[in-house]
Amino acid sequence: MRVISAGRIKEYCDLYPVARTSLLSFLSVAKEARWTDIVDLRRTYPHADAVVVKSKRTVTVINIRRNEFRLIIAVHYNTAKVFILRIMTHATYSRGTWKDTLWRWRSRNPVTWS
Repeated sequence: MRVISAGRIKEYCDLYPVARTSLLSFLSVAKEARWTDIVDLRRTYPHADAVVVKSKRTVTVINIRRNEFRLIIAVHYNTAKVFILRIMTHATYSRGTWKDTLWRWRSRNPVTWS
């Protein structure tokens, strides 16, 4: 898969140093993967969840560091791209407000990642 915004992983490694190993592992695995759908992705990450956000788009949530963090990605299976959207603690994820702020519109680029 082609990982878009892989630099965000490195930013998150600085922000959450305890998650560094797990995040870099995800990056390495994702770059080598050729997932075709969520079922295929779950062969690698069994606890991955598809979540519909406020915009009605579906993102994938991956548990990081034994469920301590959540990595939010958008997977475009048809183009073999993984977009790194956000990482957050389990507590922040559980509040659910991230679903309302994940997507926003811009006139020149309709879908951008917050």
